Amino acid sequence: MSRKKNKQRKGAKIRYPIGLKLMAIISILLLFSLSLITVLVSVMVSSDVRITAEDNNLSINSRSAAEAESALSAIRSSSLVLLDTLSAAGNSPALSRQAAAFFFERNQNIAAIVTASAASATSASNSSVLINDRFFLSNETDSSFVESFLGSNRETVERAAAGEAVILNGAPTFGIPLLVLLFPWEESGYSEAAAIFFSPESLSETFETGANSSFMINGDGDLLIHPDHDLVRAGANVGNWDFILSMRENPGESMQTLYTGEDGRRYFGAFTKLPLANVAVVTNIEYDVVFEGTAATTRRNVYLTVAVLLASIIAIRLFSISISKPLRILAAAAEQIEGGQFEIALKPKTRDEVGALTASFDRMGKALGIFGRFTNREIAIRAMRGEIKPGGLPKHATIFFSDIRAFTEKSENFTKAFGNEASDRIVLWLNDYFTRMVECVQKTGGVVDKFIGDAVMAHWGTAYTSGSPEEDAFNCVKAALMMRAALLEMNRGRKVGDPGNPPIRIGCGVNTGIVTAGQIGSEQRMEYTAIGDPVNLASRTEALNKPLGTDILITENTWELVGKRFITEEMPSVKVKGKEKPVRLFAVVNFKGAEGSQTLAEVRNLLGIQPPDLSAVDTGAEEKKYKIGGEG
Repeated sequence: MSRKKNKQRKGAKIRYPIGLKLMAIISILLLFSLSLITVLVSVMVSSDVRITAEDNNLSINSRSAAEAESALSAIRSSSLVLLDTLSAAGNSPALSRQAAAFFFERNQNIAAIVTASAASATSASNSSVLINDRFFLSNETDSSFVESFLGSNRETVERAAAGEAVILNGAPTFGIPLLVLLFPWEESGYSEAAAIFFSPESLSETFETGANSSFMINGDGDLLIHPDHDLVRAGANVGNWDFILSMRENPGESMQTLYTGEDGRRYFGAFTKLPLANVAVVTNIEYDVVFEGTAATTRRNVYLTVAVLLASIIAIRLFSISISKPLRILAAAAEQIEGGQFEIALKPKTRDEVGALTASFDRMGKALGIFGRFTNREIAIRAMRGEIKPGGLPKHATIFFSDIRAFTEKSENFTKAFGNEASDRIVLWLNDYFTRMVECVQKTGGVVDKFIGDAVMAHWGTAYTSGSPEEDAFNCVKAALMMRAALLEMNRGRKVGDPGNPPIRIGCGVNTGIVTAGQIGSEQRMEYTAIGDPVNLASRTEALNKPLGTDILITENTWELVGKRFITEEMPSVKVKGKEKPVRLFAVVNFKGAEGSQTLAEVRNLLGIQPPDLSAVDTGAEEKKYKIGGEG
């Protein structure tokens, strides 16, 4: 279970890395700020552009209307002068022809001037018709269209004779841009209509002002002048446009508004009504054209925003790496510490807070490594993970005790030989021994409970188990055999009586039973240990190795679980207080089927143990109490 949890812990991934959150936060702030600036600039610039565009459009419309009014007034005035001259000439044909020729020479844009009553609009004999032959020749059109045009617009001629000034579009009839101005005319006391046929070319040129498009219409909505000459030739009428209708309904002489045209596009439209012939001049500019510059600026701002955002993300990414990479190293180090690997090598790469944290983390790891040597590392790790809770639990465990034979004598020899240096030498000698013994315990899944002077207490099946009491007991006995082999290796080359590095012989006692295991102690200091009768019996069993001439003794509780897997020899039983029957003891020789010693005698010979007189051994004697430095 612990290994599974450890794998899950190591496999845990950071869901929202600091670098990602940093990029997201700064990107959102930057995007919001730049977007807000772009929107505000766009709105403010758009407002200024709209005001400027509307003022410019209205100004162009006013200027175009003034030019149109001036041109129409000039044509009407000059034509009236000619008509007055002809009226004064009376019956002098030569004078009339000369005046007309002189007039058309000076006004080449005028094609014809006709005066007629409503009744004689279609009769040349009763009408006064002045034709500018040069105009018709140069424009390749027929002057006879004059009479046919008047005949087809008889009602308009009648309106003009009745006192109304009207302008008509003659382009559909003549095939060229041509306007006809009709206004009332009196001659010899008779009310007639004067019709002036003239080219609007000069006005058309003044109406063409770039993005702004001006056109002129009459009271019926007929296009008189328009940038699209095809519409004029076709006699297009725009009187039903919403904008034109609203213009007609507006009592003012000028107005400007935003409207949607027949093509679905939006326009800023301005109009001015002329006092002559119910004519209006309209000036438009397309909405999208007005804001094309603003839209382009907005697009550039958006591109700039994206560029700045990408550059910021790259910069933030590089900066976040300088933070997240050391933090990932610290996180990995924390996992190592959580897994029990305290000795970690961390080198600060920066001099900021992360660098200081890394240095502190490195010092903490070293401190924990030192601390771990004073405690049971595995137990501390499991308690840190919450796998061991405060309090005791009943465990079917196997308890192990070991003790160094003749330790008191060896300590005295150290003191005699080395004096003040004896303590250091004893500690080094013991540490070498304990290192090898602890390794055997840990390799078999046991827990080193404590060191009692030169003695070692360990147990299997408490903090964690190999799966069953049988396996825990087997591992414990296996560890004892590994200790025997380790001591043989360690003692190779050592000489008996050497005061500085004497050989070591130990006795091991093993017992299995139900113990209470848990964290026991005070609030200031606790240790994970096992208590109960099985612990006491294991200690008593270890003490019997010396009188029985053995190095590994197991009780019948352990033997019943693993006896079939080891070569053992039964020893004299031990009487235990509180138990009716003596406890059977067994000396462990070797693994069954393994090479090496096959009998206890061979083991004694291998370890240099003298066979005792078992008849003289009192196994029921009071068990020995351990004291640091005391003989085991």
